[in-house]
Amino acid sequence: MPKALEPLIIADREISIPIVQGGMGVQVSTAALAGAVAECGAVGTIAGVGLGYGTEENETDFPGASRRALQAEIRKVKAMTKGFVGVNLLGALSNFEDLARTAAAAGADFIASGAGLPLCLPALTDGFQTRLIPIVSSARAAAIIIKAWKKRYDRVPDAFIVEGPLAGGHLGFKPEELQPPRPGRLEAEVVEVLKVARDCERQTGARVPVIAAGGIFDGKDAARFFALGARGVQIATRLVATKECSVAQAFKDLYLKARPEDLVIIESPVGMPGRAIRTRFVDRVLSGARVPFKCGYQCLRTCNPAAAPYCIAKAMFNAVAGDIDNAVVFAGHNVSRVREIVPVRDVLESMVREAEAELQSRGGAARPA
Repeated sequence: MPKALEPLIIADREISIPIVQGGMGVQVSTAALAGAVAECGAVGTIAGVGLGYGTEENETDFPGASRRALQAEIRKVKAMTKGFVGVNLLGALSNFEDLARTAAAAGADFIASGAGLPLCLPALTDGFQTRLIPIVSSARAAAIIIKAWKKRYDRVPDAFIVEGPLAGGHLGFKPEELQPPRPGRLEAEVVEVLKVARDCERQTGARVPVIAAGGIFDGKDAARFFALGARGVQIATRLVATKECSVAQAFKDLYLKARPEDLVIIESPVGMPGRAIRTRFVDRVLSGARVPFKCGYQCLRTCNPAAAPYCIAKAMFNAVAGDIDNAVVFAGHNVSRVREIVPVRDVLESMVREAEAELQSRGGAARPA
């Protein structure tokens, strides 16, 4: 693996390839993908949501099934690699606190958390060396987290992931902000969060790197954010189309066939809009149809099973299992650029080469002082 770019440093860990694999649930970002990414020298992420889905235990003991499935994935990935691997946890999960404690106790290198401000996260990981990375979509959110953590726990985030409106999945924006996406929105947010992070660094002496996410597809995209001062970039959609990602082939094939006009914004029972590829199921949802379901456990704080039009967890699990006609298949804005299934290493190596070449064409300065 080439090492042309500056490493990403998160707390006491130096990651040679400053690329983070985004967390994709349900069961898209498992140990298989996260371990492959980390073994290449980048950052692997297990998505903690819905890992127990599809098992009999999940129907009778959702919290226990989720906890044990997360522990199992962390054990698997630690047997695969000594690289940097953590867990992404959706803040809207009703068992968020339990999963955060479980991830820390199982030895996750970090916890990344969005879909709400993770104001209590330091308390849930107290006593462990777990690095904490909030996912934000604005400088205001970053400032609130820093202020709350400093006051309550005398600590600051180990990094921020700034996610823009071009990402796939659940998004921290209003629907009208996503369609059509405004060019340069992520760049503007990264610059503003960088100001907040650098102010925090001056006050505390801590290192708070900023990682850009959402719509980053290749090395040229990555270089644009490195030049702004981001220390890392996050990619997700492109890594679904890899040999190591464990989703069904039908899921990957949908990515390969996707056109820009196939992407739509849906309202999710999570309480947030999401970017997905049109399927028969999505068309039913968009038409206003309700898809009845049984719910033995309210997995999302924001979901009212009696009123929700469909079960987002089941729809996402159907996607992973290959039942595309009954699935919600999330994808980023650039999914139409995916054209082949390749090894993870090929994706990362090409991004590093492209980013370095782009930065050199800009004058050789990887990042501003």
